[in-house]
Amino acid sequence: MLKGKKAAILGDRDGIPGPAIAACIETAGAEVVFSTTECFV
Repeated sequence: MLKGKKAAILGDRDGIPGPAIAACIETAGAEVVFSTTECFV
């Protein structure tokens, strides 16, 4: 579904971290060009 797409990932420290989202997105076929985990307080 996401094959050939590029993705920027913003994870949440108290929710789902960036690397976990990136792993799912890569499995779906996208290329992760940026991934980070932030604290939104």
